[in-house]
Amino acid sequence: MALKRRFVSLDWVIKQILKKRMDFEILEGFLSELLMQDIHIKGLLESETNKKDSNDKHNKVDLLVESGNNEYIIIEVQYDTEMDFLQRILYGVAKLLTETLEAGMQYGEIKKIISISIVYFDMGAGDDYLYKGTTTFIGLNKHDVLKLNSIQQELYKTEKISDIYPEYYLIKVNKFDNITRNRIDEWIYFLKNEEIKDGFMAKGLMKAKEELDILKLSPAERQEYEDYQESLHYNASMFHSSYGTGLIEGKKEGKRETAIELLKRGVDIDIVSAATGFEKEDLIQLTQSDL
Repeated sequence: MALKRRFVSLDWVIKQILKKRMDFEILEGFLSELLMQDIHIKGLLESETNKKDSNDKHNKVDLLVESGNNEYIIIEVQYDTEMDFLQRILYGVAKLLTETLEAGMQYGEIKKIISISIVYFDMGAGDDYLYKGTTTFIGLNKHDVLKLNSIQQELYKTEKISDIYPEYYLIKVNKFDNITRNRIDEWIYFLKNEEIKDGFMAKGLMKAKEELDILKLSPAERQEYEDYQESLHYNASMFHSSYGTGLIEGKKEGKRETAIELLKRGVDIDIVSAATGFEKEDLIQLTQSDL
C-alpha cells in the first residue's frame, strides 16, 4: 500500500511561502472556489490588523490581500480555542474599515471586506463545517427584505444590500467529514488532512501539489516546518492542560462555597461532609476561617 504524500498546511503557505515567493496562484484558487468567482490578487497589504504586535491581544490576522475586484480579504488561521473569537473577527473588520476610510472619502467609496476564518476548534454549536454570514434588513411588520433603489444599484453595481456589507466565512475544519461533495470540499479536505487526492479538480490544488510537497522542501525548510507543527501540538496540549486544571480547581472552589453556605444554614456537619466530599476536619477549619 502506497504511503500518503504529505503537503505543507495552508497556514504555513500564508506565513512563510507567499511573502517570500509572491506567487498567489494557490491562494487565488482557494479563494475562487470558496467565493464562487474568479479571484485575482493584486497584492498583499500591510495594515494594523496584520502587524505582529505582541501587545495587541485582540486581533491577529494572518494575511490581508486586495483583490482585482477592489475588495479587501482578511484570511486567518486559528488553532487555539477562543470563546470570544466571533467578537475578534468583528473587531478585525471594523478596524480595517476605519483604517481604510481616508480623509475626504465618501462613504460610497468604502471597499467591500471579506473575512475568512479557518478554525481548528469547535467554535459555536453548529453541526456544519462551512458558514457564511451576511447583513440583511428584514421588515418587522411586513417581513420583506430591504433592497437598494435603482440609483443605489447603479452606484454599487449590485442589487443586494448584503453585497456592500462585510461578509464572514467560517470554516470549521475539524467538523468536516472527509466527504468531498464539491470543489471547496476538496480544499477543506486538504486543510484537514494535508493530503491532495488524485482526481481533485479544485483551482489551485494542482499548483499546491507541485509546490507544497514536503519531500520537495530543502532540509532547512523541512526542519522549520516540522518545528512549526510541533509548536502547534505543544500549544494545544498546554491549552487543554491549563483548561483542565482550571476546571478542576473551579469545581473544588464551588464545593467549598457550597459547604460554607450549608454550614451557615446550620446543616449538620456529617451531611455537609457527605454532600461535598470534604473531610469533617476540613469543614471544621472552614467554619473557623469563614463563618
